[in-house]
Amino acid sequence: MFESAEIGHAIDRSTYDAEVPALREALLDAQYRLKEQARFPVLILINGIEGAGKGETVKLLSEWMDPRLIRVESFDMRSDEELAHPPSWRYWRKLPPKGRMGVFFGNWYSQMLQDRVHGKIKDKELELALGRAERMERMLCDEGTLIFKLWFHLSKQQMKARLQTLKADPLHSWRISPLDWQQSKTYDKFVRHGEHVLRRSSREYAPWYVIDGSDERYRSLTVGRILLEGMQAALADNSSVAPAPHAAPMEASFEGPNLLDRLDLSQSLSKEAYKQQLIEEQARLSRLFRDPRLRERAVVAVFEGHDAAGKGGAIRRVTGALDPRMYRIVPVSAPSEDERAQPWLWRFWRNVPERGNFTIFDRSWYGRVLVERVEGFCSPADWLRAYDEINDFEEQLVDAGVVLVKFWLSIDPDEQLARFKARETNPLKRFKITEEDWRNREKLGEYSMAVSDMVDRTSTEIAHWTMVEANDKRFARVKVLRTLNEALERAIE
Repeated sequence: MFESAEIGHAIDRSTYDAEVPALREALLDAQYRLKEQARFPVLILINGIEGAGKGETVKLLSEWMDPRLIRVESFDMRSDEELAHPPSWRYWRKLPPKGRMGVFFGNWYSQMLQDRVHGKIKDKELELALGRAERMERMLCDEGTLIFKLWFHLSKQQMKARLQTLKADPLHSWRISPLDWQQSKTYDKFVRHGEHVLRRSSREYAPWYVIDGSDERYRSLTVGRILLEGMQAALADNSSVAPAPHAAPMEASFEGPNLLDRLDLSQSLSKEAYKQQLIEEQARLSRLFRDPRLRERAVVAVFEGHDAAGKGGAIRRVTGALDPRMYRIVPVSAPSEDERAQPWLWRFWRNVPERGNFTIFDRSWYGRVLVERVEGFCSPADWLRAYDEINDFEEQLVDAGVVLVKFWLSIDPDEQLARFKARETNPLKRFKITEEDWRNREKLGEYSMAVSDMVDRTSTEIAHWTMVEANDKRFARVKVLRTLNEALERAIE
């Protein structure tokens, strides 16, 4: 895989000087068209052999192009804040928005390679990391991101010769870093695992490009041409026609009762029983959140449900047992302009809590497969692939130690209508009822099918749904508290 990059490509000065002006002009033109169209971002992943010109090439690109539209990020040692979050969090929060370019040094490939070379992980863990990287890149590309993966290469002899030359030059010996010496000792192992990584992760939507780093001029022109051709092709492609996906529900039954119809919504609690059980469960929750063992875990509670199903009331009973400094509530509505400029999961990744913190999502990423699906805010292809993207997202949270609890609060149409009318006549609750709520009632059948599909496809062993029968608010609130408490007890025990 690296043979062609080791034969020693070279470009003479006159050829280089003749080609650079036109290449630079074309790159600038593509960069400004990217900004003006703002249809997609560009992400450049930098990897390869130390001393092969990675930093020098990116520096030159910033000189050839407008550096104000390029953001360079370096992911070396994980900070305390990053260590307190799932591993992918540090990358998601730095993604470039549409119309901009991002350069990632020390990206997910760098981390997995270093860990494998130094024995921190085995082949099995490397395969798992490669699978996560592939799923992330697949999602980013599906959301429109143009990804360039560049591997800068030197042969073993070329690397050693460079180190000896720099070592003998007092004016440039400072350029040799500890990582250079380290990689000179592990070169064979690094290249062997690097070839495996490239082979396993080069896909048509995000291929690897191996760059011969031995000649500065060849290296610079090659990278410039690769970026230019890729950007020009993407800018010229205005097609949005995708093949029709399979959109049938997972449970292939279009008649008869669905999942929500099978819930026993008649369950209730008397006022006396409610008061007693509410006090008990809130006290239990308060004790659990003061348990030192829970400081090593983050907690995420997701609340979804029918309009007027009592999500707000259930959340207040949860937070009523806690110090306000212990939790954060994230209300989710239509995405902002900044959020629409990013992949759809970006706004949820950036709100993932760090260890020792509790975040409550009032509505969540499930809007993609509920309201966006039913109201036609995204295509069938978008919401169908969202199931896998959600499952992968939640798996990463749980793998990182997050306690994830998901609630669907369900009420029947008659109870919903009664609550809507009650809200219209109550001056303290009138703000809760909108025209959108009434419009959504007309699509209850479509929403029920979407909910059943959502639960079937995303209620997994690691992140299952808790269906809450919410016709009786007292019963629903206690069930939510008890379920959350049981999840926390399992986590710390």
